[in-house]
Amino acid sequence: MNFIDGYRYLVALQQHRHFGRAAAASHITQPALSNALRALEAHFGVALVRRGRQFEGFTAEGEQVLATAHRMLHEQEALQQLLKSRATQPQGRLLLGAVPTALPVAARFASRLLEQHPGLQPELRSLTSQDIEQGLDTLALDLALGYIDRMRERAPQRLQALPQYVERYYLLQRQAPLPAAAAAGPFPPPADGAPALQRGPALAWAEAAQQPLALLSPDMHNRAIVDGIFAGLGLKVQPAFETNAVLALLAAVQAGQLAAVLPGALVSTLAGQPGLLARPLVQPEATTPIGFMVLAEARHSLALQAALALAKSPAWLAEARQHSGALQP
Repeated sequence: MNFIDGYRYLVALQQHRHFGRAAAASHITQPALSNALRALEAHFGVALVRRGRQFEGFTAEGEQVLATAHRMLHEQEALQQLLKSRATQPQGRLLLGAVPTALPVAARFASRLLEQHPGLQPELRSLTSQDIEQGLDTLALDLALGYIDRMRERAPQRLQALPQYVERYYLLQRQAPLPAAAAAGPFPPPADGAPALQRGPALAWAEAAQQPLALLSPDMHNRAIVDGIFAGLGLKVQPAFETNAVLALLAAVQAGQLAAVLPGALVSTLAGQPGLLARPLVQPEATTPIGFMVLAEARHSLALQAALALAKSPAWLAEARQHSGALQP
């Protein structure tokens, strides 16, 4: 059997958590994927996948084989890049993870990387901090953008951090009713004469706590940060709306009834939207460092070397800091 293909299908199943979607992502039929996985199980003599009416996860042995699969695929990709690339023109995949609040900056980074190296194929995934740490540790990810303070607390020896920008927080709310013609969509284009996103006066966190808030769900590290700031003021906030999807959070604010505590990188993506107000949150002026993280001891592929060079460049760092803010005073 072809072990590389079997390992690749096993990793696809881990990513998509569904046999049909894993097969589609691997460009094969579901029976072909299932047969390949059963061939792996027959070779190792153990069950790797817990099956019910649908995918239910991996067995303990499956997790061990999965860890080997990630290492093998990582080494194969690094070797292919070395053989196919020239020193100044790397080719191949780069698996990039980012926490949801940093996605706009991560997407901009991927775009700049492609401008410099058209032969690269960056793939950006939205992941929780826990998934990022696991993905880097198992080599399922090459590089990730997230909360480096958390990384320094939990994995200071395994991961290396490259600071990028400082996250600051805003209260985003609607300042005027939606125009009737714009009510059909969550993010309508600006109507003629409608004011775009405005930067409002600063607001104390204690005052923000009195608003009907839409917040990310408790499993997100951003929520732990926000809750920690409120707790430091002796406040316990019960949000009116929770979600683990950034798009749903922004749509809730756009609907006009709720306000959200958001970092500047997300607020800045709404600069052209009408009728929104972003107010810097103060007392305290909380900041959180955001940076790229990479596994310290792993061999760096040519794609990863190119990405790290860009992440350290003064031009990119200036751009990241510019686009991680909301609106200038």
